[in-house]
Amino acid sequence: MSDPSPEGKPRNVAPTPCVLAVVERAGRLLLVRRANPPDEGLWGFPGGRVEPGEPLAEAAIRELREETGIDATAEDVLTAIDVIRRDDGGSLADHFVLVAVRCRWKAGEGEAADDALEARWFALDEIDALGRGASDRVGEVARLALGRSASRE
Repeated sequence: MSDPSPEGKPRNVAPTPCVLAVVERAGRLLLVRRANPPDEGLWGFPGGRVEPGEPLAEAAIRELREETGIDATAEDVLTAIDVIRRDDGGSLADHFVLVAVRCRWKAGEGEAADDALEARWFALDEIDALGRGASDRVGEVARLALGRSASRE
């Protein structure tokens, strides 16, 4: 997609595929506090960009391991979320497509590493209490994950 830059020249901003690793253990979900933009300082699911040729499931497990040291297996896709940001002039700045992948925890407690400042397991009410301290739609994805986990038991 082409969008004019502040100088009026066309700028190509292609959607960037990313994954979110949504891991549940004993009714709690793993979140990390982001160290880098675009959501620096906010709590969200571990994740990041999908590498060229990398399947979504592998990307989710790789990002989870890099950011938290957690060992898990990818199960299924919960949802996909568009994150579209515009600059002060209204031009398209970023377009991320976040694919939330439900993962089954195997081992590890979750230690912040790579792009994470902190890693912690949250109950749903604790996620709700984060308010603006969480990335957009974290609560919605959490409800999807916990609803799916409950339905398979």
